[in-house]
Amino acid sequence: MMVLAIVLAVVGTFVGGLAWLLDTPPAPAGASRAARLYYGFCVPCHGVDGRGSWRALLFLLRPGDLGDGMRMRQSSDQYLFDIIKHGGANFGRPGMPAFGYQLSDEEIRELVAYVRTLAR
Repeated sequence: MMVLAIVLAVVGTFVGGLAWLLDTPPAPAGASRAARLYYGFCVPCHGVDGRGSWRALLFLLRPGDLGDGMRMRQSSDQYLFDIIKHGGANFGRPGMPAFGYQLSDEEIRELVAYVRTLAR
């Protein structure tokens, strides 16, 4: 019985630590709706600054660098809208999930405008 209790404590500690590491940071106080959407849907893979997160690398994902100004200038607003709404599989970016069922078209347009602000 004592061994079982120790094993459960170790597993619980490991799982709790993993949950703490994988938790997404909250949006800053007073953030715009677009920023809150970005933090809620995009930060886990793209990171707070848009350059990618270590969590994505942990799962062998290579999200697009939203902070790369040159790359972002080459992507039209319609392309960004479509990839957010329909996911990346149709555009050769299979790791990007579709958010068309969770977000309205207006929210996606706001998100595209916010993503543009991350590029330097």
